Amino acid sequence: MFGIDAVEFVLLLVLGVILFGPEKLPVFARKAARVVVYVRDIANNAQTQLRDELGPEFGDLELKDLNPKSFVAKHMSAEIAAIEEARRDVTAAGQSVKTTVDEAAAEAKDASKAAKAKQATDAQALGGGSATAQPVAVPFDVEAT
Repeated sequence: MFGIDAVEFVLLLVLGVILFGPEKLPVFARKAARVVVYVRDIANNAQTQLRDELGPEFGDLELKDLNPKSFVAKHMSAEIAAIEEARRDVTAAGQSVKTTVDEAAAEAKDASKAAKAKQATDAQALGGGSATAQPVAVPFDVEAT
């Protein structure tokens, strides 16, 4: 119960006989037993009161569940799993969007390079070999718009 083995128990017993003497040791043992029973009753009453006040969904509540980590792990595990799954889905969607954006940017860059190359070849064909062609003014009708 307290995590002591037989050797430690015998050592404590011998130490108790030496410190208190054989006359007082039974009295102290009875008092120690009463204290242990009293503390156990307090713990059981607190546990019963918690179960009654929390309702039937926490009917299997134990004292070790009062640790917040174990309480959450026991009673909220399904919700935590759903949150983790949603986080993984959002992360995967973010990676997918990032990949799509990177591909679109690369395609736009390639299209821009191709358009500049075509413009340069058209300018050379029209302008007699000049790589920097002057833009042509497009007629604009104010009343038409």
